[in-house]
Amino acid sequence: MPKADPRQASAAVLMIRPASFGFNAETASTNAFQRDGLALDSEQVHARALAEFDAFARKLQARGVSVTVFDDTVEPQTPDAVFPGNWISFHRDGTAIIYRMLAESRRREVRYDIVDALRDTHGFELERIIDRSTPPAGMGTLEGTGSLVLDRIHRVAYACLSARTDAHAVSEFGRVRGYDTVRFNAADSEGNSVYHTDVLMTLGDRFAVVCLEAIRDESERETVRARLAATEREIVEISIAQMLEFAGNMLQLTNAAGDSLLAVSARAHAALSAGQRTRLESFCEFVVAPLPTIEDYGGGSARCMLAEIFCRKRDGGTAYGNDTA
Repeated sequence: MPKADPRQASAAVLMIRPASFGFNAETASTNAFQRDGLALDSEQVHARALAEFDAFARKLQARGVSVTVFDDTVEPQTPDAVFPGNWISFHRDGTAIIYRMLAESRRREVRYDIVDALRDTHGFELERIIDRSTPPAGMGTLEGTGSLVLDRIHRVAYACLSARTDAHAVSEFGRVRGYDTVRFNAADSEGNSVYHTDVLMTLGDRFAVVCLEAIRDESERETVRARLAATEREIVEISIAQMLEFAGNMLQLTNAAGDSLLAVSARAHAALSAGQRTRLESFCEFVVAPLPTIEDYGGGSARCMLAEIFCRKRDGGTAYGNDTA
């Protein structure tokens, strides 16, 4: 079993069990991955999403990942609460960052009670909160680890600019956290802007899965390629067609034994070629979960459902080393 560098691969994740999952018309204008009209009523959609969520969480727990699950609240309704990494990120120096999202319905997802419970009940050492839920004047939205794909080892933040990922907010993140930032633009084959960086790029400790084809500007494309190559990661390129099947939306994790795991949806796993799967299996063991309802109606996949918790625990678990990524 390959081992993971715990500076990049978290052993703990936060997941939010949805209470009102469904198609969000407010977010659909900036998310081409969302689909509606699939002949299911709202109760069926929610029931299927719950079943997918529970099965995914159990699979991760069975592989030794520490999964902390909180129930979404019934009110206010938050159809996208299953994607917590968009409103919060956790860092190894005990910092939590809270972000402002574009859609008003998504801003209601922010849960300060969850931050308190992670610290007071679950024992995570959360020393500081940087609250950007109301950003400074002139600064737009930044949707957490959807907008930012972080190389926590080399302190590089990759960001695909869009209505949800503001260039100034990216720069401010880099300044505050001490990250170099690599900003670029990307679009699908229909010319739709790629709404989040984490649907076109997965960054592991020794590999990167990336849809360079979606980065239309040659200079930007080569900049991304060069920065990834400079960190000696093996680059696994995917096509736009594979990206649209969520093949870029994966997440490397680890467990107490240090095993390297790659959380991925069944749709994304099937979209990879046999050769791509073989290359990734040299770095990770796949943890594959069917997520079709969450993908179709929510427009997000496995990585979107997981907020990595890099903070140490008071019992000494979860984080390793002395870096502050």
